[in-house]
Amino acid sequence: MSATSDLKGRGPMLLAMVLAVLGYQINATMLSPALPDVIERLGTTTAAAGLSQTLFFLMAAIGQVTLARLSDQRGRKPMMIVCAFVLIAGNLLCVFAPNIEVFIAGRILQGISAAMFTLAFLTLNQLLTPAGFGKAAGIITAVNGGLAGVDAIAGGQIADTIGFRGVFVCSTLIAVAGLIGVRRYVPDVPPTAADGRFDSRGIVALALGLTGVLVGLAQGAAWGWTSVLTLGFLLGGLASLVFFVVSQKSAANPVIHIEVLASRRAWPLLLTTVCTLGGAFGAIALTIPLFSQDGRVGLGLSAVTAAVLFLTPIQLIGVISAPLTGRLGPKIGWRKIVVTGAIANFAIFLLATFFLHNEWILVAALAALGVTYGGFMLTGLNGLAVTTAPKDKPGSLSGLNGACFGIGASLGIALASAMITAGSDAGGPTEAGYQHAMYTALALLGVGVVTALLIQRPDPADAADADSDEPQLVLAHH
Repeated sequence: MSATSDLKGRGPMLLAMVLAVLGYQINATMLSPALPDVIERLGTTTAAAGLSQTLFFLMAAIGQVTLARLSDQRGRKPMMIVCAFVLIAGNLLCVFAPNIEVFIAGRILQGISAAMFTLAFLTLNQLLTPAGFGKAAGIITAVNGGLAGVDAIAGGQIADTIGFRGVFVCSTLIAVAGLIGVRRYVPDVPPTAADGRFDSRGIVALALGLTGVLVGLAQGAAWGWTSVLTLGFLLGGLASLVFFVVSQKSAANPVIHIEVLASRRAWPLLLTTVCTLGGAFGAIALTIPLFSQDGRVGLGLSAVTAAVLFLTPIQLIGVISAPLTGRLGPKIGWRKIVVTGAIANFAIFLLATFFLHNEWILVAALAALGVTYGGFMLTGLNGLAVTTAPKDKPGSLSGLNGACFGIGASLGIALASAMITAGSDAGGPTEAGYQHAMYTALALLGVGVVTALLIQRPDPADAADADSDEPQLVLAHH
């Protein structure tokens, strides 16, 4: 069965999934050029706006690992419907937010709905052949960068005219369409695990741990790195994460299986995801939008111009390169895709960091990320996680890897926000602050190259399975 015939009749289902994930994704891509407008209209600070972004992606991490594991027991479609309702509720809070506190609450709910990506990948992997999955995964991943760059321009235009609230009105309309499509066209695939008690203790520990560490990093410069508040968040978060790891060894139905986490098929992949998102997305979503619109030490561009030059090329090229990468992955191996993308990302960011003030070199470098980041890395990391997960626990690795997308994004934004805040003076952010944020991103991407090389090479038997024309419908073994 060819990939093309495999997808015949699946068009409405695939479109429903695209709309469902796009409703979440444009809350990241459309809002980035509107961040200065959020700061102005809500009367808040760069640090608070950065915190809203950090918590958005942090909740994306927690939502993905939680709902992916729940979907093993309850089914993919019910969890997708939950995601859609949570997203719509978060959007409405942001539309009517009178202050930054309510806005942050809305961003937290929106972040949880990021699990829609992982749920879509898991569903497709159960319904399609490996070749068909690769093609469909490329299409879904293309949405990970937004709507071909149109959303970034629209976000800038909305920020320059009616304000940031219009972004969430757009997201709500798309999310409602996605919800209707999922309910009507996405089939119910059988749960892959027997019903069991969910590890709520582990989820709470994971949520507290990640929140403590990432909020401490994001706000450390503003609160003071040695302040009681900062140290309380950081140390409390680390203690919760240690408790989480210990608790997973004795949990009857753990959130994360330690034996999976300890394998070289898992931990280098997860670290690569964290470092890639931490380096690339942190700069793309925060540092460059703020720098490009900074009239004092940056490029002094409007929100629309900044979006057209620095966000749209990545997304537009990513829309083309992600599906092509999806076709290529099953043929040459997802690991090769990831390693190639990691090395290329680092080289491109090296150029961008040292030519930050050269507008056109920066444009060219970021456009190239449409292939290496938007295509190779985002598609490759997702494909590798889904296809190498244990067959009886398909939600374990892919859900955790999806969580690492959120962890990496929130970490990158937290560190970028901290660097920019620490480098600010009475007049606001300084050139040194932006430069240090870019150096931090480059360091994370460098670590990502090393961890990508450490990912275990696939077994010959797994490679043979990848060439199969049979759908990868996974059933639990009990």
